[in-house]
This record gives sequence, C-alpha cells and structure tokens, in this order.
Amino acid sequence: MQHVMQQNETRNSGWMMPAEWVRHAATWMVWPHNTALWESGWGVTLPQVQEDFARVANAIARFEPVKLVVDPSAVASAKALCGPNIELIELAVNDSWCRDSGPSFVCHPQQGLAGVSWRFNAWGGKSAHDLDESLARRALNHLGVACFGTALSNEGGAIHVDGEGTLITTESVLLNPNRNPDMNKAEMEEIFTRLLGVKKTIWLPGDPDYVTGDMTDGHVDGVCAFARPGMLLVDATHDRHSVYAEVARENRRALELATDAQGRRFELIELYEASDAVDTEAEVFCASYTNFYIANGAIIMPAYGIDADNVAAEVLAQAFPGREVVPVRINHLAHGGGGVHCITQQQPAWPVEG
Repeated sequence: MQHVMQQNETRNSGWMMPAEWVRHAATWMVWPHNTALWESGWGVTLPQVQEDFARVANAIARFEPVKLVVDPSAVASAKALCGPNIELIELAVNDSWCRDSGPSFVCHPQQGLAGVSWRFNAWGGKSAHDLDESLARRALNHLGVACFGTALSNEGGAIHVDGEGTLITTESVLLNPNRNPDMNKAEMEEIFTRLLGVKKTIWLPGDPDYVTGDMTDGHVDGVCAFARPGMLLVDATHDRHSVYAEVARENRRALELATDAQGRRFELIELYEASDAVDTEAEVFCASYTNFYIANGAIIMPAYGIDADNVAAEVLAQAFPGREVVPVRINHLAHGGGGVHCITQQQPAWPVEG
C-alpha cells in the first residue's frame, strides 16, 4: 500500500515542464570558447563558430531576452559579436551546448519557476565536463530559483515534451551503459513523472547501432520535434540507402505506432534534412532542420545556404502559423554535431501562458 501512496505523491508533485512554445522569459545559451574542442576535434576555426553562435543569439534577441553564459576568458569575443538584448553572465564552462549542460526549466502553479539539473556527463564521458556538470545548478543559482537534482544522467536534447503529459526520448541515449548502467526504464519514467509532470514516456530506438557517428548517441532533438500536441515534425532523408535512412525509418515506425498521454496518434510531417550541405570530409555534421528552436513569435531555423533551406522554411511556416520563420546560417556550428536547438534552452515565463 505504501508503494501506491508514494506513486500518487510522485504523480501529484505539481511541477511540470512546459512545452517549448509557451511564452519565454528568456533563452539561455553558452558562448563557445574551447579552441581545442572545435579546431582539433571538429576541424573548424573558433572565430567562425563564434560567428554562427552570435548569429543565433542575435536572431533570438529580436524576439526575447538572451542570457549568454560566457567563460571569463572569452568575454571580449562575446561582447564584440553579440548585440542588444543579450545579457552576458560570466561562469566558467568547458563547452557550449546549453540544451544539454543547462537546466531544464519547470513550473508550478503556486511555487513558480525552478529547474532540473540532470547528471550531465558529456554524453557518456566523451569530453571534459568538470565545469559543465555543475552549470545547470550555477545558472539556477544566478536566477535565485530552486534546483532539483537527480541521479539520472540525461541531457535536454534527449527529451521532448508536449506540455500535456507526453515525453519522447530515445533508448540509445538513456539506456546506454555510458549514461545509466544501473537504472531501468520504469525508474527513469518515475523521475520524469516526478520532476517534469510526465504521464507517458514514449521510447524511440534512436541510433541503436551507433552508426551515424552522432556524439550524443541519438538525441531525440535530431529525430523529431513537436509542432503542437499530437503533431510532430520528423527528420527524414532523401538518401534512401544510407545508414541514416534506416535509422530514420525505424524511428518513424515507432512514432507511427505510438499514442500520446491523451491517447492520440501522432500526425507526422516530414522535414527532409540538408543532405547537400553535409561536409563529406567532416567527422560529424548536423544537417537536421528538425533541430530548430521555438522562440516568442518565431521559429529559429538552421540554414546552410542551399535550396533545401527554402523547402524546410515552408514546411515550418505551415506547421507554425503566426510565427516568423527565421533561417540562420550554421555551417560551422554544424561541424560540432549540433544545430540551433542544441545550443539553446528556454526559460518559460511564469505564470505559464500559451
């Protein structure tokens, strides 16, 4: 009986993670400064990457305030490239993927805003994270809001929510021994229920054979994204015979079979990736238009300077009527294996609206 009581308490904590489309108070980002990671690891020059990040930050700043975490060593470059409505917050960091190392913000009808600090281990120990593992907590301290810690090794890019009780994630990330070797699905789902107000977790395969070279091991924010409850934009490729085509097909199949927390089947809209932009010499390259970001009144879309940009922009404009689609060139940033969504983190306004 006691177990049942605990379950009910878990379910009714009152905290929930709003969908990305609610009104934001701000967007959080982290300024790239780690030369070795970008230039030795990814083969692009740091100033070019900083220009891409600044383009994204300045685009978002037209629509809402941006809080940009900057390593104390890199303040000058951030100041030089970032315009108005961007607040620089000096905190020591390793890397610059705020979606993953930053907090996932949650709201409560009475208690307001708080955040979750996942146990960030740089995608299963793939790079140094001695500073980034405490970034979420320090960002929340900066705001003066509560921080909920958890033993779950997770990243913001590994989860998508619809704000109505549905969470989508991938097995290849959360069940990977490099993240959570001693935790099962049920335990993870209980954490999502308690911290994020989730009623149903949908598990996609992700990248189960780790064939795409994706450093994240198959984050959901490269697979699909909610347009609204019951409707998903799904990453697709015209290259039917690539290893990625098979991965995309399997994830799509899982979505076709799934129902959300309200019992609905998903309407799926295909968003074809930017295959023509891919640098074939590069170890990784994020060509996913699905890695867009929803800002107040806008969709900030990854762009590559190719014809496919226009097609993706049209699909997004139809999926998000009333929002301005803003394509932002990210060819250098893409060499790090991420897009616009990977470098942003929404701070919802409270009370939650829209």
